[in-house]
Amino acid sequence: MNPSDETAIVIVAAGRGERAGNPGSGPKQYRPIGGEPVIRHTIRAFAGHGKIGRIVVAIHADDRDLFDDSVKGFEDRVQVVIGGATRQESTRLALDFLSANPPRSVLIHDAVRPFIAARLIDRVIAAAARGVGGLPAVPVADTIKRRTASGLETVDRSTLFAAQTPQGFPFELIHGAHQLARASGRSDFTDDASIAEWAGVRVELAPGSTDNVKLTFPEDLVMADQRLARAHAFPDVRTGNGYDVHSFEPGDHVVLCGVAIPHDRKLSGHSDADVGLHALTDALLATCGAGDIGTHFPPSDMQWKGAASSRFIEHAANIVRERGGRIANVDVTLICEAPKIGPHRDAMTAAIAAMLAIAPDRVSIKATTNEKLGFVGRKEGIAAIATASVVYPGGLPG
Repeated sequence: MNPSDETAIVIVAAGRGERAGNPGSGPKQYRPIGGEPVIRHTIRAFAGHGKIGRIVVAIHADDRDLFDDSVKGFEDRVQVVIGGATRQESTRLALDFLSANPPRSVLIHDAVRPFIAARLIDRVIAAAARGVGGLPAVPVADTIKRRTASGLETVDRSTLFAAQTPQGFPFELIHGAHQLARASGRSDFTDDASIAEWAGVRVELAPGSTDNVKLTFPEDLVMADQRLARAHAFPDVRTGNGYDVHSFEPGDHVVLCGVAIPHDRKLSGHSDADVGLHALTDALLATCGAGDIGTHFPPSDMQWKGAASSRFIEHAANIVRERGGRIANVDVTLICEAPKIGPHRDAMTAAIAAMLAIAPDRVSIKATTNEKLGFVGRKEGIAAIATASVVYPGGLPG
C-alpha cells in the first residue's frame, strides 16, 4: 500500500489512566481483559482490517517495556512515538511522525476502546475519503441536566451525540489543524474533531456503536473482561475413545452392553467379559485422563471375577461427574459375526442410559461384521469400539 493511497491509524496510548484506580496495576491500556492487555485487543482490530496501512502508537516514555510485551507478534505492524503531556500533544507528535511520508487519510483512536468493529472503521474511512472529517457518535440516550445558579434544568437531548473514536480525516487537513492549534497556544481540545471544527474543517457524523465503549473506570475493566470471557469462551467438550476385544469360550450366552443374549458360547475374560461396556468404560475415563479400566479394576484382582460390568461403567460415570463433567452422548460399535445385535439394540440402549443416568437418545448402539476376515470373521471373538463426549466446566485454555 503506497502512502499516497493508504489510510493510517494513530492510536493514542500515552495516558496514565488515573480514573481506572489502583495505580500499582499500571496504566489501564496495559491491564488485562480476556487474558490480554487492552491495547493488544485494540491493535489487533486495526491490524486485521484490510484498509489500514501503517499503525502508529503514541506511548508514554516510561511504558516502552509494557508496550513491547503487549504487542508481541505485531512488531512488524506498529511504529512507536513517544507522546506528550496531553492527548492533543501526543496526537500531534504522531501526526508529525507520519508527515515525513504522509498517508492520504488518517484515523485517530483511543487505545482504551478495544471493542471497535470493522464496519465502524469502514464508515469513518469512507467519510475521510470524501474529504471531510468522520466522527462516529451515538445519540445521547440519558436525560441530560444542566446545573444553573437557580438549580437544575433539563437539556434537549434530541440534537446531542456522544463522540467516539476512531475519528478520521484527510491527513493534510487534520495535521494542519493540529499545527495551527499549537501555534495559537491552544491545548485544551478534548478530541480531534473539535480541533478540526475550530480550524474550519468540515466534520460529519458517522453512526457509532454502543459496543465501542471507552474503558475509563475500574468497573469498565471488569465488565470488559467479563464480556470477553463470554465472547471467547469455548466449551470444554472432550471426546474419549475405547477399544476392547474378548475371545469365545464354552458357554450358553454372551453379555453385551449390559444385556444377556443366548448364544452357543460365551466371552472369556475380565468380569462378565462385556466387551461393549469395557470399551465404553475406557472412553469415559479418557475424557478426564483417569486411566483405563485396568487401572481401576485390575484383572489380577479376583474380586472382579464374574462381576457385572455395569459396576465399571457406573464407577467411570461417577469419576466424570465428580470432576464436573456432563455426559453428552455415548456411542458403541460391536464388531461380530454372531449373535445378531439388532433384536437387542433397544434393550442395550435402555441399559446403558440407566447406568449413565442419561436419556436414551444420547446412547447409540451399532453393529457390524468383519466380512468374515480375521479372528472376528472366524467367529473366534467379539470386538467393540466406544466413543464418549463429555462437557466439563470452564472453557478451553487459550
